Amino acid sequence: MRADLNGLVKHTLQVSKVSFAPVADATAATGMESGGMSPIGLPAEWPVLVDARILETPTLFIGSGIRPSKLVVNGALFAYLPGVRVIEGLGKPRA
Repeated sequence: MRADLNGLVKHTLQVSKVSFAPVADATAATGMESGGMSPIGLPAEWPVLVDARILETPTLFIGSGIRPSKLVVNGALFAYLPGVRVIEGLGKPRA
């Protein structure tokens, strides 16, 4: 699946354009390494958009903040993270 950046994400965030931050900016803002960034530990005011299907996924491998390791979590965890917005249909099948 891929996030629908140019449709649902733009609409949800009420912006005209969505793009990813440069790696240097992202690592400076999060304190995490590129390739290991995690939704856990982000500032509470940052929106974290999550497809509703994630909450029903029993095993997810996500970043731990450093590149060489991952966390194994139940998708239901995302319902309790600060800043999370659960969105139906956020993920679209890859073409």
